[in-house]
Amino acid sequence: MKATSCRRLALAAVLTCALAGNTTAQTPKFSDDVVRIGVLTDLSGIYADLSGPGSVLAAKMAVEDFGKTIHGKRIEVVSADTLNKADTAANKAREWFDRDGVDMIVDLPASSVVLATAKVAQAKNKILIAVGSSTTRLTNEDCSPTVMHWAYDTYSLATATARAVAKQGGDSWYFLTADYAGGHALMMDAMAVVKQSGGKVLGESRHPFPGNDFSSYLLKAQASGAKVIGLANAGNDTVNSIKQAAEFGIMDKQMVVATLLFDTDVHSLGLKYAQGMYLTTGFYWDLNDKTRAFGKRFFASQKRMPTMVQAGVYSAVMHYLKAVKAAATDDSLAVAKEMKKIPVNDFFAENGKVREDGRMVHDMYLAQIKKPEESKYPWDYFHIRQVIKGDDAFIPLSKSLCTLVNMS
Repeated sequence: MKATSCRRLALAAVLTCALAGNTTAQTPKFSDDVVRIGVLTDLSGIYADLSGPGSVLAAKMAVEDFGKTIHGKRIEVVSADTLNKADTAANKAREWFDRDGVDMIVDLPASSVVLATAKVAQAKNKILIAVGSSTTRLTNEDCSPTVMHWAYDTYSLATATARAVAKQGGDSWYFLTADYAGGHALMMDAMAVVKQSGGKVLGESRHPFPGNDFSSYLLKAQASGAKVIGLANAGNDTVNSIKQAAEFGIMDKQMVVATLLFDTDVHSLGLKYAQGMYLTTGFYWDLNDKTRAFGKRFFASQKRMPTMVQAGVYSAVMHYLKAVKAAATDDSLAVAKEMKKIPVNDFFAENGKVREDGRMVHDMYLAQIKKPEESKYPWDYFHIRQVIKGDDAFIPLSKSLCTLVNMS
């Protein structure tokens, strides 16, 4: 055989091996025949309206829109009620990961619930995406390679709202605070802005979670003479606080500011009580054509418009599925790496990004609740007063306590 022919055969053999090796590298690798997503949420309690069944629906809508399969594997959504108990949620997560083949858990309203469940996810090396909880600890001192935080946190909510109110002369505050981690964080973040703006905090009252009767706390706030009563609570606690403040005539003389308020809360209150209040949100269904399209689809099933938690669940699930497809595996570290590489572009966020600490950074919106006569149709509740750029809305990495950031 001629030398040239030998060289050609050798080259062909090398190319064949290289191609075969490349094909092997690209072969999708999955732990089983199902990509299983667990929506762990509040299905029956104080947060059921803002997350709950609507979050389960949003996850299923994302799976439907993605195409129901990924690399030939079926995508499945399972759900469970946290009962707003940290041990219940953590135990369910452990059961899902160990026995039921769940690959990722999403939502998790309530800070105590998400912090406990995140420890399980970290120990099991599984992906957890918090949407309905607010604690900054999740991507700060308690950060983990496979844990992410999607829609909002106490820093992005409390600081923007407090800053807007301070600019309007709200320079003295009294806080009503839910006595748990998320409530404390909302209060501390808002307090920091008040003090940075030259204002004073005249006092605080911490109420049980959940609460029903806020009269004694409101009367203390009224007696303080503070210009602003800051509500560092959420869900029905916030709704009941505002209703009772209105009934006592407090809102005629003092400004009541909710650091965490949702469309569903405004709907429960009615514009008569809620009008004029400021809030910060990561999503509003009536913001643009894309958000309206999602809102109308969601409304067709739920008979209410989606909150930022429910829209955030859709976004988080969709981004997760895109990353699984790109990684061609359900391996958590590989998928997390892709999630931090791919920009988040959907109706929820434009050019959002998942930072190394797990915080999904996106624009936030300062809104003011409309007067009854300004609302033209059902769920027409917000004036968007300001767009807060993502890098300004969330804790900067330069102030992060996350060890993943220090390692980068």
